[in-house]
Order: sequence, then C-alpha cells, then structure tokens
Amino acid sequence: MSTTNVPIEPMADYIVAQTEEAATKTASGLYIPGGAQEKPTVAKVVAVGPSVKAVKTGQRIIYKSYSQTEVKVNTDNYLLVKEEDVLATVK
Repeated sequence: MSTTNVPIEPMADYIVAQTEEAATKTASGLYIPGGAQEKPTVAKVVAVGPSVKAVKTGQRIIYKSYSQTEVKVNTDNYLLVKEEDVLATVK
C-alpha cells in the first residue's frame, strides 16, 4: 500500500492513479480543440492494493481506456484501475 496521503485505499488488485493532462498542442505547434483531444490513457500511480505485484507507487502506467472507474474526492480526480487492465509502464 502507498505511503502517500491519498484519501482512497485500494483493495485487492486495484490501483489508484491520477491522469495526466492531454496535449493541447501538436508537435508542430497547432492547437487541438477541446472536443478533438484524445482521452488520456496515461496516469501516475498514487496508491496500490495489497495484491498488486507489477506496479509501484510513483510509476506512470498505460491502461485500457474505458476499463477504469473515475472518482472525485474533495477537489481531486482519481482513477481506479485493475492491475490486469494495465498494459505497460512508462519509463
């Protein structure tokens, strides 16, 4: 389990993560309108459940889109993702 001050304690093989902001500008400098931005599938892990083996707090993960549960606690948004829905870690 994470030692950070996260208000959510994940159970079993769940991971609590926070999404990264989607890019608002392309590499060539063009701005992307809000409706055309892709839903981000990269997030930073802030807590892990006791059964999680391959992912650690602080890592960035790529997860299956539409497989997560979004939760808002106070003013912060979190994702609950099962470990089996994590596709990769980002170095």
